[in-house]
Amino acid sequence: METSTGFEDTWLIIPCFNEGPVIQSVIEHARETFPNIIAVNDGSRDNSAEAIHAGGAWLVDHPANLGQGAALQTGIEFARSRPGARFFVTFDADGQHQVDDVVRMVERLRHEEVDIIVGTRFGDKERRRTKVPLLKRIILPIIAKLSASSRKLGLTDTHNGLRAFNKKVADGMNIRMNGMSHASEIVSAIVENGWRVAEEPVEILYTEYSMSKGQSLINGVNILADGLVSKRLP
Repeated sequence: METSTGFEDTWLIIPCFNEGPVIQSVIEHARETFPNIIAVNDGSRDNSAEAIHAGGAWLVDHPANLGQGAALQTGIEFARSRPGARFFVTFDADGQHQVDDVVRMVERLRHEEVDIIVGTRFGDKERRRTKVPLLKRIILPIIAKLSASSRKLGLTDTHNGLRAFNKKVADGMNIRMNGMSHASEIVSAIVENGWRVAEEPVEILYTEYSMSKGQSLINGVNILADGLVSKRLP
């Protein structure tokens, strides 16, 4: 039997592509606090779907790999249709995100005049120096500064996948960029819709497993290119 945690109105949305080795444990740990989790298996070729089911999350399958942006949109559409859903969190499948950070972010949504909170790994100088890999410390702030929307909002880590938002944002979310550039698209949507935004310092757990799947310099360039394309979409 599920026990009450105080977060029955919150949904975690986890996009998943070939995360079979870790996704079950990620879900099981998160469900100790957040009972409502939707994981979108984005055309995985491994046992991710079985692991998601074993972890106790709701499962939606993409028959082919459509990209993280598409998986997030599918998960958001599912979660926002659930009765009583008020708060929504995008959460990575590889174990990098921390449940304690999510708790703080959702509590801020409950009590502050803010619609969406974006995690930042650059909010603590000591953490940034000791825990964020050098390449990410260099590339990610540059990407943020190159975005006019990010500069306008004062965001420092626009490609941090940990975000928490309310029902207004969930209902208005319409991610069109299927790949990693969805993060820039979300930032642009914040500006276009006038959503109230804040940042929250969060810890990203860089394990050997997660780093083996991390973003490279080439992917950073691809993100910028996709962002330019998205601006031309009607």
